[in-house]
Amino acid sequence: MRWTTRPERPGDRGAVRAVVEAAFPTAAEADLVDALRTDPAWAPGLSMVAEDPGGGVAGYALATRCRVGEGPAEVSGALALAPVAVLPRWQRRGAGGAAVRAVLDAAAARAAAGRGERLVVVLGHPEYYPRFGFVRASSLGVGVAFAVPDEALMALVLDGPGPVPSGTVAYPPPFGV
Repeated sequence: MRWTTRPERPGDRGAVRAVVEAAFPTAAEADLVDALRTDPAWAPGLSMVAEDPGGGVAGYALATRCRVGEGPAEVSGALALAPVAVLPRWQRRGAGGAAVRAVLDAAAARAAAGRGERLVVVLGHPEYYPRFGFVRASSLGVGVAFAVPDEALMALVLDGPGPVPSGTVAYPPPFGV
C-alpha cells in the first residue's frame, strides 16, 4: 500500500492524539506530544501524519529538538524521533514507516540547507529503525544518562554542513528524563 504523508495541521490534533493513544498502553505518549507542541523543542514541519485511504490519520511520527553533548546549539543540536504511532488496524502495513520517512526527509532537507540538526536519535526497537539508516548510537559516541540496552538507542547522521554532535542526549523537559 502506498501512503500519503504530510505535515500535521492544527485540525489534526485530535486525530493524532487518538492514534497515539491507540498505539500505546497509556496516554503518556499522547500527553508528551501535547506538551511538546508548546515547548521550544517543537520544530515546525517535523510532525508528520500518514493518511488512510479515506484521508484520516492512520500513522504519526514526530521529531523534536534535543541536545547531544555540550556546547552551543550549532554544535550540540540534534533531533529526537518520538513517538511513532499507528492505529492498530493499520499496523504492519507501512503507515508508520511512511510517517518516519516523511519526518526524516524533512529533517534531511533542513540539514542539507544548513538550517537544521545533523543528528537524529531514537530509542526504539533495534530491528525496526535500521531500515531507515539508524545505527547504534554508541558507535557515534552518543549515549543517554539512564539505563537502556545499547542496541535500543540508535542515531542517524544527516548530510549537511556543520558538526555531528556526540555525548549524552539531553531530551526536552516534557520527556521527563
